[in-house]
Amino acid sequence: MKKTFLFLLSFLSLHADDMGALLFHGNCVTCHYEVESKSAPAMIEVRKRYKAAFPLKKDFVKYLSEWVHNPSAEKSIMQDAIAKYELMPQLAYEKDVLEDIAAYIYDTDFTHIHSYHKPK
Repeated sequence: MKKTFLFLLSFLSLHADDMGALLFHGNCVTCHYEVESKSAPAMIEVRKRYKAAFPLKKDFVKYLSEWVHNPSAEKSIMQDAIAKYELMPQLAYEKDVLEDIAAYIYDTDFTHIHSYHKPK
């Protein structure tokens, strides 16, 4: 029973990580490239700025997901990005989806190639 529970727990944990990655790479990279700024700030810069402001994962996830859910220039910690790219549009994502994405961003080192972007 104990082994089954541990297996289930690790499966769900891996699934959650994969879901955040899938959601990020299926949605966010449309505008936010990992290391290159084109139509929006690079995710490596977003992560760096938000981790500096919110070093604890729970605070990072809460603030980033709430901000993306309802973008506001007044609440942005990236005023320079708004000046350069304009305010991010409000997207129709559920809060739990944004939390999964924010957790993935917090945990991901965007300086490395990820499985979703490996060269063919």
